This record gives sequence, structure tokens and C-alpha cells, in this order.
Amino acid sequence: MTTVALVDDHVLLRNSLAKIIGGFEGFNVLFEADNGQHFIEQLTKENTPDVVLLDINMPVMNGYETAAWIRQHLHETKVLVLSMLDGDTSVIKMINLGARGYILKDSKPAVLKEAFMNIVSKGFYSNDLVSSSMMHFVSNDRKPGVLAENNYKLSEKESIFIRHACTEMTYKEIADVMKTSPRNIDMYRDSLFAKLDIKSRVGLVLFAIKEGIVKV
Repeated sequence: MTTVALVDDHVLLRNSLAKIIGGFEGFNVLFEADNGQHFIEQLTKENTPDVVLLDINMPVMNGYETAAWIRQHLHETKVLVLSMLDGDTSVIKMINLGARGYILKDSKPAVLKEAFMNIVSKGFYSNDLVSSSMMHFVSNDRKPGVLAENNYKLSEKESIFIRHACTEMTYKEIADVMKTSPRNIDMYRDSLFAKLDIKSRVGLVLFAIKEGIVKV
């Protein structure tokens, strides 16, 4: 039985989610929490969930802070983000904090079930937000001991761009830091998307994490 904790400050939504998840075969809601601090207070050795369904915008201790705490203290617990935020910055930040999937609050129950099933069976869930490039993240087909820069024939500028792209900087801010034009930044991005078969900045971040270009 896979145990789940729900961390969301919207009580009605949380209660509805608990009923939905309780109907998924092989899943059991262990407890609910209003925020990260409330989540931590309910933990015991016998009461540690396998998966945490985590909102981002919460009082006291938000989703970013909670994900960071889980990554540091609960190494076997996986985080699935459920949020209204669909921007690259939010997704990238949560992936960097160890989230294994990211879905929106307007998703259908079938999507939620699929996300849980994939996280349990594969360790990750990919969708339009966390794109098909997740396959790069979970695959083991890279030659051992070969740096990503060499294995994928990345130029020095492309490698530098990837590292900056894994931060919360905008493309314009990256251009300023790299002392180049926004047009050149677009060229680096488009070249990497084509070279790595990636379609989004989030996919680029996942690639960088998998290849050890950035550490989480």
C-alpha cells in the first residue's frame, strides 16, 4: 500500500482530494496538513508517507520550503506538486528541490491517478509541464565517465547558458550576465533544444540535473 500525505491550505479541496485518492487502488491517505510546518508536526517513524501531494502557495511554510525540508530529511519520500502556478520558474524551482512530478489543480482525477502510478512505478511523472525530456533524466544510456559537454558536443557557451538557465534568471538577465545579446541567447537555447531533442526550459533543467551539469 502506497501512503500519501496531502499538504494544502485549502481545506475543501484537500478533503475532496483525500476522497479521490482513497478510491485509487493501492493508495491510502495517511494524513492531511495545512502547510509544511503542520506536515512536519504530524510525522513519526511509523507515520511517514511514501508520496507527498504538495501545494506551493501556503502560509507559515510554503511548498518550496517544504520540498527543501523533505529532500533533506525524508530521502525515501517523493514529492508530487499540485499547484495553480504553471510558469517555468515555479516548475524549475520545484524540480531543483527534488519534486518528481508537477500537475495543475485543474487536472482531472485520471491525470492525478496516472501521476501517482508513474511516481510509484518509475520514480517520476512527465507531462506537458515536465516534458518528455524527463526520459533524458531517468535514462541510463549516457556513456559512464563521459562529461555531458563532450558526450553531447556542447560548446563552452552552451554549457554556460545551461547553468544559468537552471536558475530563476530570465533570458534577458542571462544575456546580461553572459555579456551578449538576447538574440544570441535565443540561438543558444534553440541550438540546445534541437541538439538534445528538448522542447522546453524545464526539459533543459532536467537534462542538466541528470548529466550532473548542475547539482540539486
